[in-house]
Amino acid sequence: MSETAVKAPGVIPDANRWKALVFIALAQLMVVLDATIVNIALPSAQQDLGISDGNRQWVVTAYALAFGGLLLFGGRIADLWGRKRAFVTGLAGFAAASALGGAATSGAMMFGARALQGAFGALLAPAALSLLAVMFTDAKERAKAFGIYGAIAGGGGAVGLILGGFLTEYLDWRWTFFVNIPFAVVAAAGAYLVVREPEGSRKRAPLDIPGVVLSTLGLVALVYGFTRAESDGWGDSVTVGMFVGSALLLAAFVFVESRVKAPLLPLRVVTERNRGGVYLSLGLAIIAMFGLFLFLTYYLQVVKGYSPVKTGFAFLPMIAGMITGSTQIGARLMTRVAPRRLMSPGFLVAGLGMLLLTQLEIGSSYATLLLPAMLLLGLGMGTAFMPAMSLATLGVEPRDAGVASAMVNTSQQVGGAIGTALLNTIAASAKTGYVRDHIGAAASKPQQQLVQLEAMVHGYASAIWFAVGILAAASLIALSFVNAGRPGSATVTGSGSGAGEGVEDEVAVPVVAH
Repeated sequence: MSETAVKAPGVIPDANRWKALVFIALAQLMVVLDATIVNIALPSAQQDLGISDGNRQWVVTAYALAFGGLLLFGGRIADLWGRKRAFVTGLAGFAAASALGGAATSGAMMFGARALQGAFGALLAPAALSLLAVMFTDAKERAKAFGIYGAIAGGGGAVGLILGGFLTEYLDWRWTFFVNIPFAVVAAAGAYLVVREPEGSRKRAPLDIPGVVLSTLGLVALVYGFTRAESDGWGDSVTVGMFVGSALLLAAFVFVESRVKAPLLPLRVVTERNRGGVYLSLGLAIIAMFGLFLFLTYYLQVVKGYSPVKTGFAFLPMIAGMITGSTQIGARLMTRVAPRRLMSPGFLVAGLGMLLLTQLEIGSSYATLLLPAMLLLGLGMGTAFMPAMSLATLGVEPRDAGVASAMVNTSQQVGGAIGTALLNTIAASAKTGYVRDHIGAAASKPQQQLVQLEAMVHGYASAIWFAVGILAAASLIALSFVNAGRPGSATVTGSGSGAGEGVEDEVAVPVVAH
């Protein structure tokens, strides 16, 4: 296939697409920032609003349930209603919910504001990614755009730690909510003025209501099951009930989607092997990363005694690595090599960084252990995320771009919930075992406190070993499932098993307006 196929003949690229990218990236940064910024403000907010320790988790859980449960619905709304309209509405709603959270006078008001943020985030995030998918049709430009988007998606969380630390230490926890408002206003005004959707990219079919209900309830049950497992244990009857209910609801969802004329999630979107491989490997990588963020934050603040601001700055090498991996390595090589040759080694390099962190001890040096580990993690993840984000929406019909983008967000959200619960549980049980074996030899109180700290670090190191295995699995899945050739070539390095979609077409022609 000739190189001209890449440029999608007959489609004139939107003149304002690079300006649009600035506002789309700004909105993505706001959503990613919010996920970590609130964690740092949580202790102060809890004290101010009189939230009990038992209810504290709902500040995070209310957002996670609304966001994770409504993502597929949000993605389909963007396809039906128009991505620009969904994007601007999502931004306006997110800003209003942030204002409500910042002005909260009780725990209930805070939980409600977080749930609203999650709901509008679920409308905003798929609309942002699918706008990129339909606006950037040239292979090289697409690589650059997704490189920038991928760097923000990966590195924004660590920026949130720094910003959250500054706002909480020097202003007030309420500013961790209010800070979203200028982001949202600028992004919404800019998008309203410069974003222009290609003609004919909307889906005109009616909304699949049974699919919406089943997917929302199934995903909410799944995310809540993992959240509950973290606090109440895996054997808790409600936890088990949530997992069983989720499995039944999602099985019913798949059955309904295979039967209805206009499904919420057309099964062709996930059964195509390249996209299926991306969703699976990305979800696994996020499991490993989310758990690690949590461990390193606690290690630096509790064991090393870093302030919130210093902790945020300690994560900077990871951000630098992600930006370099995404914009310099991923974006430059994506048009020259097949995506799996970036994704699989990327996950392995991140796994190598994770492997270094299994050597974590109380006295570990930041410069000789944490710094190189963070650089490797950032470089690996940045390199792998960039082609993954692009491939997730490549070759999808424009009318399905919103829901394909929502699947990327869903795999990340569910991966995050699993990662936090699973790795925390492993760390907690390893810590308990260590204390049981060593506390008897510690006579004085200072020695007992030292054993507790050693146990905490031992628990983190034990859980990080699992994260290494998870990244190795992500690398293997990327290598075996993803068989698309580089953009602009019709070379396919394996046999496709898509749902009636030609792999050659998917590789050669990025999303165009039909």
